Amino acid sequence: MEAATWTAIGLLAATSVGSLFYLGSRIDVLSSRIDALAARLDARVDAVSADLGSRIDAQGARIDTLASSMADHLRRHAG
Repeated sequence: MEAATWTAIGLLAATSVGSLFYLGSRIDVLSSRIDALAARLDARVDAVSADLGSRIDAQGARIDTLASSMADHLRRHAG
């Protein structure tokens, strides 16, 4: 009876350790997929950021041109 108990304990321990190693390998695979996704996301955010920065700069240039034009117009009519 004692041998059967130790056999059951050994099988349970082996199954538990095997399951932990399998789970660890699956977590590693998932981690690499998450890292790849994060790299893609970083690249997209950088691209959008660069595009948005250039659009903001262009809008600022248009506002500066408009303000200069309005100031010239006011100077011509004011005196």
